[in-house]
Amino acid sequence: MNPTLSKFMLARTPDRILHPTPTMNTPLPLNTGATIPALGLGTWQSEPGQVKAAVVHAIESGYRHIDCAFCYQNEDEVGEALKEVLAKKVVKREELFITTKLWCTFHTRVEEGLGKSLKALGLDYVDLFLVHWPVPMNPKGNHPLFPKFPDGSRDLDKSTTHIDTWKSMEKLPETGKAKAIGVANYSVKFLEELLPTTTITPAVNQIENHPYLPQQEIVDFCKGKGIHITAYSPLGSTGSPLMKEEVVIEVAKKHSVEPGTVLLSYHVARGSSVLAKSVTPARIESNRKLTTLDADDMEKLEGISKAKGFTRFVYPAFGVNMGFPDKQ
Repeated sequence: MNPTLSKFMLARTPDRILHPTPTMNTPLPLNTGATIPALGLGTWQSEPGQVKAAVVHAIESGYRHIDCAFCYQNEDEVGEALKEVLAKKVVKREELFITTKLWCTFHTRVEEGLGKSLKALGLDYVDLFLVHWPVPMNPKGNHPLFPKFPDGSRDLDKSTTHIDTWKSMEKLPETGKAKAIGVANYSVKFLEELLPTTTITPAVNQIENHPYLPQQEIVDFCKGKGIHITAYSPLGSTGSPLMKEEVVIEVAKKHSVEPGTVLLSYHVARGSSVLAKSVTPARIESNRKLTTLDADDMEKLEGISKAKGFTRFVYPAFGVNMGFPDKQ
């Protein structure tokens, strides 16, 4: 086509066509060739007895991406929800994207850890299996999830490393029990330790991410390595003032949406998928709405941490330097 004509047509193409509004199920590419839906339902800190109803409502409302973890201790309820929606033919299994995670006390028992989640979820496979934290803990300690020494410090398993764990993770895709494998809560430091040893590059790094904690160094590093970012705690945290930030409200008014929509859409604008946690039907539904943020919106949102500094809401007391710049 004539270059002049191309420019003419491009200049007159409506913006809604050039930059379509993202949807909750906009497919984002993974390095495996698969895709991950832009918005997922998070199940962390969901109260027992409420998780099943939340997952059923979410899937009936159009969600196809559900994020779980053995450590959340509610995968049995998620499994009940999945059984119900599959039996009712609300959705087919292959239309869902289910993520779960290997807990720290299972670093030397990777396949067993996945097996426990699969049994609870009632599934033959998950679409994504993540190393929850790169911190092995004693599998024979005084608690199955959070073993501690008498002084209260975490009982770490120093006989193994997160690199050893990943070598076991790499055996899973060929079993068919995990379509893709990845990591969570990895800093650049830990990724730089891991990547030279891998035969399979992690498909995903799931991290705490929001305008108070953009973690730009990790986002950029992962992008350069073909590792997709999934953001958790996108609203900051329960009771976070992020929802009341003047800049967030200003951008929300500009687009005639709620502040929460802006905070979720911020991640999709960065090419990341994002997890929204709720057990409230109305909130589950409102979280589905995404909008297109322009360069000016993103500059304003990125200016929040530049003006106010970084705030990290999730940082377990492992007693390990996780390598995050804001914690040095």
